[in-house]
Amino acid sequence: MYPKLKNPTLFPAWTDNFFSGSMWPNEESYVGLSIPAVNVKETIDKFDIEMAVPGMEKKDFKLDIDHNVLTISSEKILKKEDDNEKFTRREFSYTSFKRSFTLPTSVNEEAIKATYKEGILIISIPKREEAKEKGPKHIEIG
Repeated sequence: MYPKLKNPTLFPAWTDNFFSGSMWPNEESYVGLSIPAVNVKETIDKFDIEMAVPGMEKKDFKLDIDHNVLTISSEKILKKEDDNEKFTRREFSYTSFKRSFTLPTSVNEEAIKATYKEGILIISIPKREEAKEKGPKHIEIG
């Protein structure tokens, strides 16, 4: 279900899986619920979380870290009103989501950065220097 990582401690928290699994037998049970697709990539230096959220703006997102849990949330309300001589039409659109990820202790929480471009939210989570993989080391015999 989730990508295989070298460091398997970056997992969605239990709240992220609340609406999945056998609790909902078919998709019609939760029509209107939208959870953005996420990619998690690990490199030697960092983790990247990429979230597909088209049609949003930077100001629509809220990112918080509490006790090694990164929470990404958004709430957007769109109102459209057409006043005509004979009728008034109002359409409301409400979009919200919340995803949480348990961060490994090897990350540098103070250096996390987020960018939003062309419908993709990218959260870059650097690893602490001591947690980065180091290549083989040659030891001289004295």
